[in-house]
Amino acid sequence: MKFNHYSLLIVAVATSVISGTALAQFAKPEAAIKYRQSALTVMGTHFARIGAVVKGEVPFNKDDVIKNAAIINTMASLPWQGFGAGTEGGSALPSVWAEGDKFKSHQDKLISTAAGLNSAAQSGDLDAIKKAFAATGANCKGCHDDFKKK
Repeated sequence: MKFNHYSLLIVAVATSVISGTALAQFAKPEAAIKYRQSALTVMGTHFARIGAVVKGEVPFNKDDVIKNAAIINTMASLPWQGFGAGTEGGSALPSVWAEGDKFKSHQDKLISTAAGLNSAAQSGDLDAIKKAFAATGANCKGCHDDFKKK
């Protein structure tokens, strides 16, 4: 699970392209859906990599956890632009738009818990990483339970 500089460059370019696309208006609702799903998929992939460490499935490598947590932290603020008015569909339930304040609360919690996971990763303390991972995962689950189609 080693990252090389080329891999990090690809992630950085992809993040720039995704975020640049988000700043422009989405021409079609399908573009917004694809954008948010892509951002959440990237975040989920890196979350799973830390999850493998937390579960003991792969050895703890501080540098790898730091890199994955940094990507999660960056990605945590991106998908929400893809949930604007008129972008209903995909895996999102109608409650995303009907319960906007509750959905926004989940967004804010994810951004906060992702930052906490990033800080824990920087510390190198595996117990702190496990706690921050659990908090972030619980927030993800709560949002999925309330706002994602089963």
